[in-house]
Amino acid sequence: MAEMEWPVPIHGVTESIVATLGPNNLYNFAALGVQAPDRRGSADSDGSTVTARTWGRTRTWRNFTERGQGVIQFSMDPVLFVKAAMDIYEQADPVHDSADAWVRVTVEKQATGDDSGTQWVDWELTPTETTVCQETVPTFNRGYAAVVEATVAASRLDVAAYDSEILWDRIDYCGSVTKRCGGPREQKAFDRIRELLPDREQDST
Repeated sequence: MAEMEWPVPIHGVTESIVATLGPNNLYNFAALGVQAPDRRGSADSDGSTVTARTWGRTRTWRNFTERGQGVIQFSMDPVLFVKAAMDIYEQADPVHDSADAWVRVTVEKQATGDDSGTQWVDWELTPTETTVCQETVPTFNRGYAAVVEATVAASRLDVAAYDSEILWDRIDYCGSVTKRCGGPREQKAFDRIRELLPDREQDST
């Protein structure tokens, strides 16, 4: 039986949103970087496996461990991305209304490790069901890209392996890019980032 293909090309690290079923029977939404085959060069990889890495004992890590599956979706909504990356966002339906495509996957633990006291797990992702909801003409908005980059930096503020001052500077820079280049939706998303960020002075102590 042929392997099911992903609904979008996976190159490098493709940013996505994953919905995983929690113990409250609601789907938790979180940002997830989907790794192209053999990107990490793991000895456990056969060179054709799409993977994703979770950091720490997050809801996604817990639900992957307990349920063994999730629904990965691709959306260009920057506000949804901020909610998924930095807030606690749950709903009864595993597919968000803004998803352009989604794929249900089973997950299997491939490798584990520790980086400066933070546990990481690499998961093998195997598609079992895919749907393309709509096809759009691709456009590139630097404001959207800056929102995504800022959420990545913000998610690393509590990881000891990263320099917090460098991360704060990156967030500030992304904010200036969003202000210059983003539309109303991107600017609303960055306002939400600032609301969810910890206090900078307390974070630096």
